Amino acid sequence: MLQLTSDERRELRARAHGLNPVVSIAQNGLTEAVLKEIDACLNAHELIKIRVYGDEREVREAYMTTLCDTLQAAPVQHIGKLLVVWRPLSEEAKAKKQPAPHRKEPRRTKRSFQGT
Repeated sequence: MLQLTSDERRELRARAHGLNPVVSIAQNGLTEAVLKEIDACLNAHELIKIRVYGDEREVREAYMTTLCDTLQAAPVQHIGKLLVVWRPLSEEAKAKKQPAPHRKEPRRTKRSFQGT
């Protein structure tokens, strides 16, 4: 599990404020398929929100701990039924996220206007 300083955690909470949950953990709990989906979302977005359907706070805290330990992520926030998790992008993922190089526009030729 990654550890964050309080300043890092505060910055990540601010970044996560406008995010919508991308994964939900429902009645089947934290299955292997859910873990794979969370891993894929972390690879794509780095910072994600997860909605947990369930009323037991202890269960949600256990999910957060399991997620972070299994996926080498850092817990950012647990507020209500939302979990916020962060994992830095790998070098491979960063390379994929690089914007495409700017392409030059085709050269325009001057055409003379032949009036009558």
